[in-house]
Amino acid sequence: MTVGTDGVYVYAMVRAGTVLPKGLGGVGSPPAPVRTIGRGPLRAVVSDAPPALRARRRDLLAHQELLMRLADGGPVLPMRFGMVAPDEATVLEQLAAAGSRHAAMLEQLAGRFEINVKALPAQNALAALVAEEKDVRRLREAARRRPGYEASIRLGEAVTTALDRRAAAAGQRLVRDLTPGARAVAAGPPVPGCALNTSFLVDRGDTDAFLARARVFADAHREQMELRLAGPLPCYSFVPSEARPVPVGGV
Repeated sequence: MTVGTDGVYVYAMVRAGTVLPKGLGGVGSPPAPVRTIGRGPLRAVVSDAPPALRARRRDLLAHQELLMRLADGGPVLPMRFGMVAPDEATVLEQLAAAGSRHAAMLEQLAGRFEINVKALPAQNALAALVAEEKDVRRLREAARRRPGYEASIRLGEAVTTALDRRAAAAGQRLVRDLTPGARAVAAGPPVPGCALNTSFLVDRGDTDAFLARARVFADAHREQMELRLAGPLPCYSFVPSEARPVPVGGV
């Protein structure tokens, strides 16, 4: 197998003997043939990296679909989109160096998926905000009595601050409510406009009940937060950084 100078695109690590899904290609146009490489108990799922890789919709969907199909057949250590190693030798070196840790992580992820939860400030709850927030109510009344630019600015800032604070508080309550139904919890990076970005590791058989519980909570707190749910997903947030190959550039 000849690997091009653009490197090796890495999708996931799986157990030896894992059968690749039929009829699915990888990233690139045309879709790159997918293969496994490795020795011992682990394999890396890879393809040749396309030149000038970008986060195009087709490639994002191809990456995600392959991971979900792999997860249907067994545990997967998924790589995020755009993970490219310099060559196969680099991937094989990392498999050899951390094989036992990766194998243990695969066992922990077996039969489990990630569900990502984002909480955003509620944008259609001004009446509740005015009724419950003394400072907002005072500034609103002042702006009505003496309208003007500065009064509007102060009111707008107070409303934004209160919305963010209420969403953050509701989001923390949501995390406490959902945590007993998860195997692990991972806080995600800050997302503009979000008061909360958290992922949960959930057993396959519990995902429907977990999502339903989150929606019930969101409905009961719709005057404080808006909920965004994503999943079931491959367990991106629960792959340790040392399980990722040395990248070439970025996407």
